[in-house]
Amino acid sequence: MNFIERAVVGLCRVLLWISTAVIFAILVVNTVLRYATGSSLQWANEVPELLFPWLVMSGVVLAAAHGAHITTSFLMDTVPPALRRWTAIGTWLVVAALYGTLAWATFQMLEIVHDEKSAILQVPGSFTYGCVMVGLLMLGLLACKSAWNAWQAPPVEHDPGDERAVPEAHW
Repeated sequence: MNFIERAVVGLCRVLLWISTAVIFAILVVNTVLRYATGSSLQWANEVPELLFPWLVMSGVVLAAAHGAHITTSFLMDTVPPALRRWTAIGTWLVVAALYGTLAWATFQMLEIVHDEKSAILQVPGSFTYGCVMVGLLMLGLLACKSAWNAWQAPPVEHDPGDERAVPEAHW
């Protein structure tokens, strides 16, 4: 893992643990209050709603960093070994560009949703949209890192014994 990947993974782990712990603590306290006194904290429903997107986005980025996200590796197996490196580089750059496009679109919406406030705490809607934007940027960084890793990988020489090196034409 290089510096960028360690930073992304570390930040996501911290966000994941903090959001999970805070959500759990608030729900436990509110449940105890409800059963013990018949009342509850007015703001106790809003905080988990505000933190849940951060928890989810952290998990998505961590899954991508660990290679546990959705993949279509079977397509790469159909590419001749000599072209896999270039296919991987191109694919990762397209993925990074798409994440960048989505992050930019989300950034442009922040001003619009900033005026929407939560009912009790008055937290702007841009708080939760911001987590989506940050997550998309981190996914884009990880895709760029994967493209860089593919670039640095040694090119595969043609192996005459490898039947997949030159795919047969099937008519």
